[in-house]
Amino acid sequence: MIAADPGTAVIVFAKAPRPGSVKTRLVPLLGAEGAAALQVRLVKHALNTATKALRPVELHCAPDANDPFFRFCAGHYGVTVRAQVEGDLGARMLTAFTQSLPEHACVLLIGSDCPALTARHLRQADRSLRDGADAVFIPCEDGGYALIGMKRVEAALFDGMTWGGEHVMADTRARLTALGWRWRELETLWDVDRPEDHARLMDSGLLRSSSVATEIR
Repeated sequence: MIAADPGTAVIVFAKAPRPGSVKTRLVPLLGAEGAAALQVRLVKHALNTATKALRPVELHCAPDANDPFFRFCAGHYGVTVRAQVEGDLGARMLTAFTQSLPEHACVLLIGSDCPALTARHLRQADRSLRDGADAVFIPCEDGGYALIGMKRVEAALFDGMTWGGEHVMADTRARLTALGWRWRELETLWDVDRPEDHARLMDSGLLRSSSVATEIR
C-alpha cells in the first residue's frame, strides 16, 4: 500500500545504463553490455521499491536526464526526473537535499546499488525522522551507506568526504556527533559493486520479480 503522504520525498540517484560507463568493476565478469543491462534492472528495482513505499519519488540522473531509459522510467513509474549537478557525490547529494527539503518535511536519498533495501526500510527511515531523529542511515557492509534521510541539510556531512572508501559511515558518525545531531541507523545491508557481490545477488533472487524482468532501454 502506497503511503499517500507528500511530506516525505524519496530521491533515487542513478547513472544512465551506458555500456562501459556503469558497473565498471563488473565488466570483466559480465562484459560492458551485461553490466549496463544489470544497471537497468537495478534502477528499475530501486524505483519499484521507492514507489511502493512513499510518494513523491524523484529520479536524479547522471550524467544528464536525456537518456531514453530515464524517459521510460518517468512515464512507467510516475516519477519526477532531474539531472544531477556536476561534482563529487557529496556535492550532488548536498544539492539534491538543498533543492528538495524546502518542498518536503523529510527527504530520503538512495542509490540503485542496494537491491536488499525494501519498502519496509524506507518506511522505517521515514518514521525515524518523524519520531525525532535529525537524520537516518542504512549502513552498508563495505563501510558506506545505502540510504541517508534528513529533515534539514548541513554541508558538513558532505564536504571533503572520501566517497567510496570503507570509512564513509564512520566519518559521517563523527561529523554528526560534532554537529550535535540525533540520528538513527537501521540494519546494515549490502550493495552490488564487485564480482562477489554479483554472485550474492544471483543467489538472493532479489531481481527475479516480474516487475523488473523486462529490459527496456
